[in-house]
Amino acid sequence: MNAPPLSDRGPRRFGWPQRVFSQVLLMQLAIITGVTVLVTGLFLAPLSAQLDDEAMRRALAIAQSTAAQPGIAEDLRTTEPSALGPVQSAAERIRRSTGAEYVVVMDRRGVRWSHPEADRIGEVVSTDPGDALRGREVMEIDSGTLGRSARGKVPLRDTSGSSEVVGAVSVGIEYESVRARLLGAIPGLLAYAGTALAVGALAAYLISRRLQRQTHDLAFSDISALLTEREAMLHSIREGVVALDGTGRIRLLNDEAQRLLGLGPEAAGRPLEEVLAPGRTVDVLAGRVVGDDLLAVQGSRVLLANRMETDDGGAVVTLRDRTELEHLGRELDSTTGLIDALRAQDHEHANRLHTLLGLLELEMHEDAMEFVTEVVGVHRATAEQVTEKVRDPLLAALLVGKATVAAERGVSLRLAPGTLLPDRVVDPRGLVTVVGNLVDNATDAAAGSEDARIEVGLRAEGRTVELRVRDSGPGIAPERYASIFTEGWSTKDVPAHGKRGLGLPLVRRLAERQGGSVTVSGADGGGAVFTVVLPEALGTASPTTGGER
Repeated sequence: MNAPPLSDRGPRRFGWPQRVFSQVLLMQLAIITGVTVLVTGLFLAPLSAQLDDEAMRRALAIAQSTAAQPGIAEDLRTTEPSALGPVQSAAERIRRSTGAEYVVVMDRRGVRWSHPEADRIGEVVSTDPGDALRGREVMEIDSGTLGRSARGKVPLRDTSGSSEVVGAVSVGIEYESVRARLLGAIPGLLAYAGTALAVGALAAYLISRRLQRQTHDLAFSDISALLTEREAMLHSIREGVVALDGTGRIRLLNDEAQRLLGLGPEAAGRPLEEVLAPGRTVDVLAGRVVGDDLLAVQGSRVLLANRMETDDGGAVVTLRDRTELEHLGRELDSTTGLIDALRAQDHEHANRLHTLLGLLELEMHEDAMEFVTEVVGVHRATAEQVTEKVRDPLLAALLVGKATVAAERGVSLRLAPGTLLPDRVVDPRGLVTVVGNLVDNATDAAAGSEDARIEVGLRAEGRTVELRVRDSGPGIAPERYASIFTEGWSTKDVPAHGKRGLGLPLVRRLAERQGGSVTVSGADGGGAVFTVVLPEALGTASPTTGGER
């Protein structure tokens, strides 16, 4: 179900956008830009250090090559510092061929014997040459008379065999060239970064557009309001709602569904088969039984379920409680049957009254008294027989009433030999429901058959009650023994309240709730026999009465 657009968004203001699409797009662009800048900076930082290291190593290599030149050390010891001296000539040749900024050769006092500026020859160097004169090689970035440069300094040793340090060689690479290389790399790097930023921005836009379609261009406040309204609606309606994902797990369970199914909030996120016992209810919820207004029995409740598939492969199931409506429907059926029975009794009583009136007009008073005694005695005998063997008043009253209704439909209802039920029933209403459903079904089955009859047997053993209802109807085929206890299965016409096939499932659920069972079998001579065993139907017998009255 698509959410309607929310028109009341308040006045439009400049600043941070309200819609999910705009906010997500801006956040993604900010993240992409930040990451690009960070990566570029992280790349440039080591690049600068790498270029400095390369320049210093190059300067050191030139200095090492210069110090290794034959004759430099000998010329340093045998000549004077001069712009036209052999040391200056050799150093300048090396400087020009390598592209170094300077190649300075100095003696142990630090006096220059070579320099790009000839007038500085014979002067002491501007930086400390102590490490090189002590025999160590040095790489550094430093400033001197020619400005900032990458430097390499090495000791100059006597080549005559003593390896004595007679001076040092200092070579400098102009630092501006190093910076120029760094700056020259930046445009290419920025081009790559800009391309990555453009691709990322396009991807962010496409993702945000898809999010815009999925959220129907709503603002975050609208989504929050819709979620709040949905939660309030789901938990306030008097109809159960169960949402399932594509794997059959429960995604959502509102309060009414929890009540109808007997589950708690912890059922959310668990599979149906894990929280509900196998049966028709699970089959209906899982979609294994299809149709509209499907009946299911959960515990003592009669539920009406409708299932709708969702786009992600899941489903939403709505549940309505039909227990009270079903009871009203059954009462309507019973009332209709009772009205028919009363209508038949009205004719019968009219006939009896006419007979009695005729006997009185003929002054046959003794015959009239015998006729009245016989009619009253039949009904009294039936009631006394039931109450003598069935001590529970509710169940006895039910059987007397059912016997009267059955008699009007031409069916004889009698108690089986050996019937005896003490007045210790733990759940009289539940037992009345079981007996009433079975007797109604038996009456419908036996009506119209030859020698139509119903036999009801009730026996108690300890706390266990065994109920047996036998009819003279057409019976049930053995292959249907399992299906008759399925919700919605029935051989009868649909009644006024619109549903059939709930009586026997309710009987089975009530029996199972007390740890019992219900079975069906064929009867000798035709018909069907329903047997219900209720292990905990009776309370503990009183020590004074033994459970009898």
